[in-house]
Amino acid sequence: MQKHIFKIVLLALVLAVISCTKAIIDEGDKSTLPPITKTVTYEADIKLIMTNNCITCHAGPAPNAGLDLSNYQNTKYSAEQGSLVARMNSATNPMPPNGTLSPQTLQIIDKWITDNLPEN
Repeated sequence: MQKHIFKIVLLALVLAVISCTKAIIDEGDKSTLPPITKTVTYEADIKLIMTNNCITCHAGPAPNAGLDLSNYQNTKYSAEQGSLVARMNSATNPMPPNGTLSPQTLQIIDKWITDNLPEN
C-alpha cells in the first residue's frame, strides 16, 4: 500500500513540475505582418496597451525606474527618447518582465511613432 501511495505522490510531483514550465510560442516577427494602414493614436490604440502591460509598475506616486506611463505626455516623451521601444525590444531585459509583447502589439507601437505620436 505504501509503495502505491509513493507512486501517486511521485506522479503528482512530476505533473506539478511539468505544468510549471513556460511554453515558448513563436509568433513570428513584425516584418512578416501586413502593414497597418490606419493612423495609430494614443487614445485609440496605445493607451490600452500601456494599461494592460505597463502601468501596473509604471504609474502612481512612485513608478518603477521613475517612469510613469499612465498618460499621453509621459508615454510620448518615453517614445521620443527611444527608451520605450528599446526596453520592449530588449533581448536581455525586455519589458514587460513577464514576457515580451506580441509582434502585433510592437508593430502598433512602431506605427504610432512613425505616425508622429498623435494623441487622438
